[in-house]
Amino acid sequence: MPIVAQSTETTDWVSRFADEVIEESERRAPGKPVVVASGLSPSGPIHLGNLREVMTPHLVADEIRRRGYQVRHLISWDDYDRYRKVPLGITGVDGTWAEHIGKPLTSVPAPEGSAHPNWAEHFKAAMTESLAELGVEFDGISQTAQYTSGVYRDQILHAVAHRAEIDAILDQYRTKKAPAKPQQQKPVDEAELEAAEGSGAASEDDGSSGAGSVGYFPYKPYCGNCEKDLTTVTSYDDDTTELTYACTACGFSETVRLNEFNRGKLVWKVDWPMRWAYEGVVFEPSGVDHSSPGSSFQVGGQIVGIFGGKQPIGPMYAFVGISGMAKMSSSRGGVPTPADALKIMEPQLLRWLYARRRPNQSFKIAFDQEIQRLYDEWDKLDAKVADGSALPADVAAHSRAVRTATGELPRTGRPLPYRTLASVADITAGHQDQALRILSELDPENPLGSLDEARPRYDKAEAWINTHVPADQRTIVRQEPDAELLKSLDEASQQSLRLLLDGLADHWSLDGLTHLVYGVPKVQAGFSADATPKELPPEIKTAQRTFFALLYHLLVGRDTGPRLPTLLLAVGQERVRALLGE
Repeated sequence: MPIVAQSTETTDWVSRFADEVIEESERRAPGKPVVVASGLSPSGPIHLGNLREVMTPHLVADEIRRRGYQVRHLISWDDYDRYRKVPLGITGVDGTWAEHIGKPLTSVPAPEGSAHPNWAEHFKAAMTESLAELGVEFDGISQTAQYTSGVYRDQILHAVAHRAEIDAILDQYRTKKAPAKPQQQKPVDEAELEAAEGSGAASEDDGSSGAGSVGYFPYKPYCGNCEKDLTTVTSYDDDTTELTYACTACGFSETVRLNEFNRGKLVWKVDWPMRWAYEGVVFEPSGVDHSSPGSSFQVGGQIVGIFGGKQPIGPMYAFVGISGMAKMSSSRGGVPTPADALKIMEPQLLRWLYARRRPNQSFKIAFDQEIQRLYDEWDKLDAKVADGSALPADVAAHSRAVRTATGELPRTGRPLPYRTLASVADITAGHQDQALRILSELDPENPLGSLDEARPRYDKAEAWINTHVPADQRTIVRQEPDAELLKSLDEASQQSLRLLLDGLADHWSLDGLTHLVYGVPKVQAGFSADATPKELPPEIKTAQRTFFALLYHLLVGRDTGPRLPTLLLAVGQERVRALLGE
């Protein structure tokens, strides 16, 4: 029996949507599994903005599962959409791919070097792998399989029979002024781009162009010769379903019976609401580009009734921004994907970014230095949840990040600070034995026995250093002391180095070295090394910055670098003493 009461996590947006979806599902289809849906077009790399199309219903579905209900999360792969354009940054892309524009995505060869049978499967595979790592459970539906096997035949015939009613609905929007295009990420699917471009007039998307002498026609055949959708329906007989079309690309023409023909699809603004009715979808979010006046979601809400269904409930979701990816994006020709993010961050962190913000709130995913701050924030939340001091909404977001209804996601055994791991990976440049030595000295009373204890977080931090930190910002420790700088030091600077060197042996741990490097300027000014900021004059901070800059110059030849305690541990006592002139 389902657990009718809400979960204890009642203060977050996920629980509130779960309440609505359960109530609506019981009203529409009592006793049946709750159906939520996402739609993805594998027309190219599926990016982190598109991931919100999946994570929003996933989080709601998972909450409903936690309450004991059966849920189906459908991901509709729009792989029978037309191939619109050749994306930038695809290996081996040249004129040969442009020749396939107009064909179904599953009829286009995969990018060069791919192990997959076609274009759509190539990009679906990458997303499927990422969703598995994120713990997203779903039922995938290939629209190519649905259409070409005749699953939708009755729905197609129904749409064609009611084409005048559909045309009347669409006509309400054709004469309206096109709204300003929203400042949004790429449309969730390529078909919607056509809808956005044609929202103020007749467009290919709504089936009103290329209809020949038959007037409006909501179905588009793919050519039997060249496979492209550049076809015009020239005649149709409602009694026999005999349909004749001509291809403007190759000149081919043929007459078929629609009641046994499986090589075509409903136009997008009819296809989407047809699927809502066919699958009984109760919840599906939509992007800003789907939710503007005259767009697919609004029009679909009227057309779905022709198929005997109801429009799903669901929020409009906002922009997902990226920081620190400009260089990578320009070379790739697109925005980063979930796989790109999962190379540098654990699934829990990525899930948390989507769970903690309401769908209508925009947020950024960091690929630059900001990722270190995000990890610090995550680790603080983790600690607060563990000691019971976290706020209820934060507890809920944390819970949704670390586990699903089926169990905990795999996690790092010893989650050392990400910025520390990044610094160690930077300094050691791939030498794992050296990395283990440094990390085992962070806490001498509880040393790390193996790098595996710090994985996968260590591997993510290392990947971030290697792929997102420019070469001129990498840390290279000096091979020899800077003799000229050491000779030029005044008495105060020499004294500060002596105080540091004298305390190294007794403070050789992360906490100990932190206390030591911050304490040297305090001691020099006549204060205790344990003095708090409130007990110190403002000039102590200036003295600390000057001391830190001196150490960075002597150790790495720059004004700044990794946190000094980590850097000192990485360099090692013997080498630190040599570089500081002992």
